[in-house]
Amino acid sequence: MAYPHRIYGMKYIYKNLWFSLALVLPLLLVRCADRFPCRYSLKLPEPPNQWILLLGEPHWRLEWLDSSGQKLIKDILPGENIEVEPPTTWINPVTAWPYWPAHNLVPGLFKPAGALFPFDVKGSRLCLTWEAGPDTVFYWELALASKAEGVKIPANFDWPRFRELFESGVLSEDPWLVDWRFVAEKTMESNFDRRRLVPQAFEAVDIPVHRGPWYGISPFAGTLQFTEDKPPVFPVRPGLNAWISREGILRCTGRTWIFTAWE
Repeated sequence: MAYPHRIYGMKYIYKNLWFSLALVLPLLLVRCADRFPCRYSLKLPEPPNQWILLLGEPHWRLEWLDSSGQKLIKDILPGENIEVEPPTTWINPVTAWPYWPAHNLVPGLFKPAGALFPFDVKGSRLCLTWEAGPDTVFYWELALASKAEGVKIPANFDWPRFRELFESGVLSEDPWLVDWRFVAEKTMESNFDRRRLVPQAFEAVDIPVHRGPWYGISPFAGTLQFTEDKPPVFPVRPGLNAWISREGILRCTGRTWIFTAWE
């Protein structure tokens, strides 16, 4: 991930990762607005090889904001090119959810890629990455939480310093193990605290399915492969868990699970 490597040592930076750019950044964006093109072509990342091998090329569901702050949604086909026109005066998230309608895998199940305007602009392209997917989902969760609090605005959050946390080793190898809704709600209630960026606890659940290999719905998830002498044991966290294999998809919530074979 091409994020800055500058790490700030002062503790208050991590506790108050909010309004340090709230006054300066909007002014900078306004002054630079005439330097940005109006429309950007999106550069989507390559899906993990195991997803393509098992499922084929994905469709994508895009989410971003227009100049009035309304969420826009558009579905695009594999290989289809698309342009977006984000507002140039404030930070805007663009989220791309991969999905496979031929396998009845709907948007929202697999973890998304993302980009933050203007940080991920390269010329006339807005480059989406898997690493920036959590950034955009955290943005949406902050926006949702702000409706209850009514004070803080996600566009004013200090996103450059937040991104440094990914480079500093604060997050685990799979940032999707963090409960981003919980972090957003607590951030709105008080302040941002990096100590909340921890993986959710899991329960080891025995599930009588084949040995694998099994692949996760996060692009950062490791492969699960079970030996013949032990039953398959899956790390089940709160909410919906899912793994895919050559035979089908396993969905699991708590100790309730269902395996669906590919058609």
